[in-house]
Amino acid sequence: MLLTRKLTDFLTDFYANQKTALMLTGARQTGKTFAIRELGKSYKSFIEVNFIKSPEAINLFKNVYSAEEILLRLSAFTDYPLIKGDTLIFFDEVQCCEDIVTAIKFLVDEGSYRYALSGSLLGVELKDLRSVPVGYMSVKEVYPLDFEEFLINAGVAPRIFRHLRKCWEDITPVDEVVHERLINLFRLYSIVGGMPAAVERYLSTNDLNVVVQTQKDIISLYKKDISQYATKDKLKIKEIFNLIPSELDAKNKRFILKRLNEHAKYDRYQNDFLWLSNAGVAIPVYNVSEPRLPLKLAETRNLFKLFSNDVGLLAAQYADSLRISILSGDIDVNFGAIFENAVAQELLCHGINPYYFNSKRMGELDFVIAGRDSVIPIEVKSGKDYERHNALRNVLECKEYDIEKAYVLCHGNMKSDGRIIYAPIYMTMFITPAVLDSGKYIMDLSGLQ
Repeated sequence: MLLTRKLTDFLTDFYANQKTALMLTGARQTGKTFAIRELGKSYKSFIEVNFIKSPEAINLFKNVYSAEEILLRLSAFTDYPLIKGDTLIFFDEVQCCEDIVTAIKFLVDEGSYRYALSGSLLGVELKDLRSVPVGYMSVKEVYPLDFEEFLINAGVAPRIFRHLRKCWEDITPVDEVVHERLINLFRLYSIVGGMPAAVERYLSTNDLNVVVQTQKDIISLYKKDISQYATKDKLKIKEIFNLIPSELDAKNKRFILKRLNEHAKYDRYQNDFLWLSNAGVAIPVYNVSEPRLPLKLAETRNLFKLFSNDVGLLAAQYADSLRISILSGDIDVNFGAIFENAVAQELLCHGINPYYFNSKRMGELDFVIAGRDSVIPIEVKSGKDYERHNALRNVLECKEYDIEKAYVLCHGNMKSDGRIIYAPIYMTMFITPAVLDSGKYIMDLSGLQ
C-alpha cells in the first residue's frame, strides 16, 4: 500500500521552488528510494541509475569535465528520453560513485533537468558530502514515520488532529474517549515503529508476528551493513549495536562502556559510536553539565544514552511478554526505555537535538531541549506515578537556570501545575524546534548613516 509521508510534500515543494539537486540521506529502509520514485511519476520522463545494480554506470562520470559529455553518455546508457524541463534523473546508491559529487555541479549548472540522489550509509561513506558542492546540492535527512504519520496512515481523521493541537496550545484536556484511543495507538506505535515496511505489514495484515519478522529482517540487514561497510573495528561496532536494548533497559539507561570491556575508554570507542550515528541506525543523546543555553557548549561527550533509530526495531529485540504488556496497557510493568526511545526519535524527526541532564545533587532529567529563551526539561513517564519527579522540581527551583516551563509526557491528560505541563505522551508530535517570532530582522543603523 502507498503510505502518506510528510516527505512527499517536502519533495513536491522543493522541486517546485529550488533549482539545486537534492540528496536524501538516512538509514536503510526509511523510504528514500520509494519517495523519489513516486516524485518521478509527476515528470514526463524519469530516469533511475542505480550504481549497485548497474556498476557499469560508474564509468559515466569517469574523466569527464562537462555536463554535455555526461548527458551524452547518459542518453546512451538509458532507454528513457531526456526531455528538457520535464525530466527527473535519480542517482541511487551513490556511495559507490563519489565522482557524482563533482558531476552534479556541472549538471545543475547546465540546467536542463532536475536531479535527485540517494544511497545507503551516506553519512559513513561520504563524510564530507554535506558541505560539497555548496550551492548545487541540498541534503535532507529521512527518518522512519513519526507518530503523526502513523496516525494519518491508520485513518485518524483531520478533525482529531485539530482537536489535539488546540488542546496542546490551550493546555486543556483532550476528550476522554479520544485520549484513551490515542494512548492505545501510541502503545501500538511503540511496537510497530515507523519503518515503512513494518507499518505497511501491520496495516495490511494486523499481524504483529509478521511485523516483528519484518523488523528482525531490517536488524539483520543493519548488521550485514556493519560487516560490509565498517572498514575497521567491525566487531566492536556490532557489539555496541547489539548492546543498545540491554543498556536502555538498565536503571539509568546510560551506555556503560565497561560492558564492552572492563578497561574501555571513550576515546578508543568514539569512532565506533559515531559510525552507528552516521549510519543512521543509532541516536546518541549526550549529557550536559548544566541545563542552560547553549546546550552544545555544556555537552559531555563521554556520557550518553544510545537509542535505536526506530522504537519498533528496539521493541522487536525484547521478549514477546514486554510487547504484550505494552499493548495491554499494564502500567505496573516498566517499559520506560521504549517510551524514551519513541520520544528521542520523534524529537530528532522534528529537527530537535535532545540531550539529558544528570547531577548527583539534583538528579536526572530524561531529556533537555533548547527553548527560545531557556532550556525545556522533558520527563517521560510510563507508569502511574507520573507526578513524582524530584529532579525536575529541583531544577525548576534553581533560579540561576531560569527555566520557563517543563513537560512531563505520560499516560495522563493535558493539565498544568505551575511551570510543569503534563501532556499525554502522544502529544510529543507537537513539540517543535524553538524559532524566532519572525524570520525578519531589521538592522538598526541609527547614528551610523
